[in-house]
Amino acid sequence: MTQPALIFDVDGTLAETEEAHRAAFNRAFAEACLDWHWTRDMYRDLLNTTGGVERMGAYRATLGTEVPSDATLRDIHRAKTAIYGGMLAGGAVTLRPGVREMIDGARARGVPCAVATTTSRPNVDALTQSAWGVPATDIFDVIATGEEVAAKKPAPDLFQLALTRLDVPADQAIAFEDSLNGLRSAQGAGLRVVVTPDFYTEHQDHSTADWLVNSLMPADLPGDLAHLIGVNAPIEMPS
Repeated sequence: MTQPALIFDVDGTLAETEEAHRAAFNRAFAEACLDWHWTRDMYRDLLNTTGGVERMGAYRATLGTEVPSDATLRDIHRAKTAIYGGMLAGGAVTLRPGVREMIDGARARGVPCAVATTTSRPNVDALTQSAWGVPATDIFDVIATGEEVAAKKPAPDLFQLALTRLDVPADQAIAFEDSLNGLRSAQGAGLRVVVTPDFYTEHQDHSTADWLVNSLMPADLPGDLAHLIGVNAPIEMPS
């Protein structure tokens, strides 16, 4: 049986990046002399809006103001992206358990691997450079990012773009996500979905996922999923 292609979200799925993103936003706000500061609880709510510029716009709306301007928000986001890249280069973020083994194993078997993420391409490259020491194109066959689609998650556009570039139908691929928006996006594209919640998404309802797991470590994968994607799960001994 041909193993399905694997399509991964990035933030929260490949790595626990959201705390680094939050810290980078706050540093960028300070450098722009903007009196915004996002706490963990605030950021958890703000993550319901996908895309960094869009997230800042949503927060601005809650303040009932049109300041800073959209152009300034884009400038702040560029600064934030540079700060975040520096944090990753300094080792601020590591891959979640089981991620490296799953992806490296899939690549060794010739299984296509892709990224479908609302984050920017520089953030994807920064993470793979930090984790693997190489650009994202050396790890993933296809990369689809938020700048390339008209509608970000929970719209299905990103996963549809990844499927098109992989040249595989939805029933021959599996999506890996951590959030409800990501789950809805992948399901909208017709994909089966594995959800691995993190701190910022564990409160969400992921009950419609095909598989809900604590991590991508073999011990945490149900037998049918492990078999489907070619992961050697531990043998369960009779009691």
